[in-house]
Amino acid sequence: MNADLIMILSFWVSTFVLGYILTPYYIDILREFKLGKNIREEATIGKATEFLKLHKKKSGTPTMGGGIILFVVFLMVLVSIILQWAGLINNSLLNQKETYLSLFTLASVGALWAIDDFMNIRGIGRTKGLSAKFKMFWLIIFALLGSMWFYYKLGWNLTDELGNFIRTLENPFWENIELGLWFIPLFIFVIIASANSVNITDGLDGLVGGLLLFCYGIYAYITYDQWLFLLSTLCVSIIGALIAFLWFNVRPAQFFMGDVGSLALGANLGIMAMLTNTIFVFLIISAFFIFETVSVIIQLTSKRFRNGKKVFRIAPFHHHLEAIGWSEETVVFRLRLIGLITSIFGIMFYMLQK
Repeated sequence: MNADLIMILSFWVSTFVLGYILTPYYIDILREFKLGKNIREEATIGKATEFLKLHKKKSGTPTMGGGIILFVVFLMVLVSIILQWAGLINNSLLNQKETYLSLFTLASVGALWAIDDFMNIRGIGRTKGLSAKFKMFWLIIFALLGSMWFYYKLGWNLTDELGNFIRTLENPFWENIELGLWFIPLFIFVIIASANSVNITDGLDGLVGGLLLFCYGIYAYITYDQWLFLLSTLCVSIIGALIAFLWFNVRPAQFFMGDVGSLALGANLGIMAMLTNTIFVFLIISAFFIFETVSVIIQLTSKRFRNGKKVFRIAPFHHHLEAIGWSEETVVFRLRLIGLITSIFGIMFYMLQK
């Protein structure tokens, strides 16, 4: 077994063990400071009456659980720096070529939405949290900064002696596309869409954590296959932290992920797609996240232009399934199965296009 694989497996196990040990203390801190979930009573259009009826019993459950995922991952980054300094490993997880962009995304998006989660719980601000426009503005800024690093620092702007771009968008259906500067708006769109679609899917005990587990598992393999061993190590560190999180998040959840986790991990999933140039694989494995977003768009459009008439009992779709009588356990289990299936198709697609 080579040194890179040993490091990857070691970080996976270590992150899980660390997360498993620290999470109960983290939950106690959330409870001590009364950082519990406020169940929404207002929908984007009208009242969230049916949603409130289904989830009122969860009110007060500690949230911001994604914070422990990010904390453990960054703690492992610090451990890797110490191990490199001690000469026990060749490279830490703080690496300009592979992990800077991912770590920046986790830190910046996670910090912004940690503030939003805290303000929402405490009822601070006119909208009980940061305004939607303020959050979207900063998400765009973070994505723009990331796109600049991606395009200029990681060499996606390079051309050969004939002026052809060295980096192209890999496309299995026709010739690869020379995007050039268009990589920047594509990058921004992917990060924003990925962050928000994962956030929309977060709403049932163990649902989004399980789906993210499959997606990061796929990217742990893809990054390893592309010889991006440090990025693969970061992926398995996130997986280890997610497993520890899910141990305490299964129904009845002892705490919820919150926006701090879903937005940060969702945005970082888009980063993985861009760094590995696997947009089409990303679309396959993220199919359910995308469908959840589409269900919300359909619902809002219908209510606005059809005098309040709804297509779904509740949107996003996973709440509709609850409203028509599926138990929460059934919804989570079946949607995880769908996530597993799309992940299998995604990795098959990746292997076939190589």
